[in-house]
Amino acid sequence: MKKIIKVINGENFSIPPIWMMRQAGRYLPEYRKIRARAESFLKLCQTPELAAEITLQPIHRFHLDAAIIFSDILIIPYVLGRDLRFEEKRGPIMPPITMKEIIKLDTKHAMERLSFSFETIEKVKSKIDDQTAIIGFCGAPWIVASYMIAGKSPFDQGPARLFSYFHPDLMQIFLENLADISADYLIQQVNSGADILQIFDNCSGVDQRSFEKLCLQPVRRMINKIKKIHPRIPIIGFPRGAGLFYKNYGEKTGVTVLGLDWTIPLSFAKKLQNKIIIQGNLDPLRLVAGGDALYKGIHAILRTLKKKPFIFNLGHGITPNTPIKHVEQMINCIRGK
Repeated sequence: MKKIIKVINGENFSIPPIWMMRQAGRYLPEYRKIRARAESFLKLCQTPELAAEITLQPIHRFHLDAAIIFSDILIIPYVLGRDLRFEEKRGPIMPPITMKEIIKLDTKHAMERLSFSFETIEKVKSKIDDQTAIIGFCGAPWIVASYMIAGKSPFDQGPARLFSYFHPDLMQIFLENLADISADYLIQQVNSGADILQIFDNCSGVDQRSFEKLCLQPVRRMINKIKKIHPRIPIIGFPRGAGLFYKNYGEKTGVTVLGLDWTIPLSFAKKLQNKIIIQGNLDPLRLVAGGDALYKGIHAILRTLKKKPFIFNLGHGITPNTPIKHVEQMINCIRGK
C-alpha cells in the first residue's frame, strides 16, 4: 500500500509523506519549456499527453509521495460553456454569470466535455510507480461560484457574498448544481485511477452563518454523493481562510483529511489531530526565502505534528518564484538527508 494511503488509514511514520499543492507548475524549467510551445494554459489542460507529462515532472525530479493531476479548479465553468481565458498578469477572466444564466445552466453533457481530464489520469496511472499515489481534485462549489459571479479572481468573495445575501434561494440552487457536477467529476476521476481526492475551497473566509450554507453544506453534499459510489476513497478538504471554522469543516463535511493553510497555529492543528488526519501547512514564502526561515518552519511543523499520522504540505500552492534548490532542501530536511 502507498505510504500516503497508509497515513490516511492511521499509520504513523517518522518521516511523513510529502507533496506540494501546485507542485507541477511555473517554478519548474521543464514546465516552462512545455508551456512556451503550448497555445494556451487551457490547451495544456485539455491535452492529456502534455498534462500527464507535466503531472509527472515533480515526481521525476523530487520523488514526492503523490502526484496531483495537472488541471485547474475552473475547468468546471469552462465545460459549462463559460468564456474562460487566462491572461498574463491578470489571471482567469470570464464574463460574470447572470441570474438568468444560473437558472439555465446546462450540466447534462459536462462529463463528456471533461473526458480529457479522465484520459490524463489514465495516462499518469500507466506511467507512475506503485508507491506514488495519484490525487484528483476539483474546486469546491463556493470558490467556483465566486469566480463565476465575479468574473475574475474573487479576493474577498465580495460579489458572491452580496449575491448570496440578495438572492439566497438562487445561490443555494447554484451551489447544489455545482456540487452535483463536481461530485460526478470526482467520481469519474476515481474510476479513471485517482487514489485520493482533494477539494479546494481557496476562499473560505466568510462569517459563521455563511460558512455553514456556502462552504459546509455544498461540500457535504458532494462527499455524500461520492461516498455512495466510492465509500473508501480518501478525500482531503482544503478550506483556506476558514480559521476557527476548520474544526466544523472537519467534523461536518465528511472529509478524511483536513488540509490547513499557513495561518493556522500549530497548537490548534495539534488539537485537530485528535479527531482527523492533518495535512500542511508550511508558508509557501518560507520555501521562497530558504535558509533559516525555511528550516525553522519545517522543524516547528514536524516537532508539533509528526507524532501522529500527518501529511507534510504547504499551506497553499507553491509560488512561481520558488528556487528549486529550496524545494530540494525542504525534502532533504524532512527525510533527514
